[in-house]
Amino acid sequence: MAPFPGGFPGNRQQPPARPEPLSEAALPRSEPPSGVGTPRPEPRKQASAPLCPGCRGGSMATQSAPEGACEPPPRPKQPAKSDGYISKLKELVKHEADKNKSQWKTMGPAKVAVPSPNDFLQKRSKEPKLAPKKKEEDGKKLLPLSVPPRTYHPVTRVKKNFISKNALAVMTGEPKKPRHFCVDTRQGDKYLLEPSGLFPKYINKKNYGILPKYVIQRNEEMKREEEEYQASVLEELKKKAMKVLSEEERTDVLKALKKNWEEINRAYQGLPIVTDTRYKQMHKEELELKLKQLEHDIAAIEKHKCVYIANM
Repeated sequence: MAPFPGGFPGNRQQPPARPEPLSEAALPRSEPPSGVGTPRPEPRKQASAPLCPGCRGGSMATQSAPEGACEPPPRPKQPAKSDGYISKLKELVKHEADKNKSQWKTMGPAKVAVPSPNDFLQKRSKEPKLAPKKKEEDGKKLLPLSVPPRTYHPVTRVKKNFISKNALAVMTGEPKKPRHFCVDTRQGDKYLLEPSGLFPKYINKKNYGILPKYVIQRNEEMKREEEEYQASVLEELKKKAMKVLSEEERTDVLKALKKNWEEINRAYQGLPIVTDTRYKQMHKEELELKLKQLEHDIAAIEKHKCVYIANM
């Protein structure tokens, strides 16, 4: 048997894989020879996408690969854009805006009268104008100009001799009194003596040493106030003056004190002999103080015949 071309069918080999295209960086760069201008750069070739392992094996591998194996993966879907916030009152706002609109509110009237070319701006047309002069009104005539009469003689200036006038005033006037000076240094420094306070100026006044009127008036007011105060004090003392007890009142007060003393003494005698509690001790001490005070008052009234009582 003649041998099969390419070997035994069972031992058939796959065709060699296609070489991968080289990238731009891997390509060798050719340097231009010396003395020659820079060569024109070659246009870049678009790099092909790398093939999948199934596509690199040739036509047989391509037929054996499943459908869609070499297709690019699907792009992720982007979320849809939202319309944003929409107010519930949108329609109401639009209605109110349309309702409040009126014609000629912002842009003016639709048609404006065009000024006439004869009414152009003239010079000094905007300056204020004076009112026209009034002529004779109601039959009144204007007064004629005042003309001096024939008998008028103007006053002529009289020439004065001021030198002789001043000389006459100096000769007839009183001489000036010399002013008193005080010299306080050996260099001759001097100052007026009258305003310095060393000259007896104020003692020669008419009202020197006399009290002013406002001081006299104030002293009188103070004296009047003092008299009123003393009078009010005397009235208060008279109201609070002490009263002398009569003999009958004195005997009645003495009898009342003795009767009160007898009642308290009877209560004191009725106390128990043994004071073993705090209450009994305090009650006994209170009765003793009352008896002592009554005895002192009875002795004072019996000793003194005249008794004074203050009006409180």
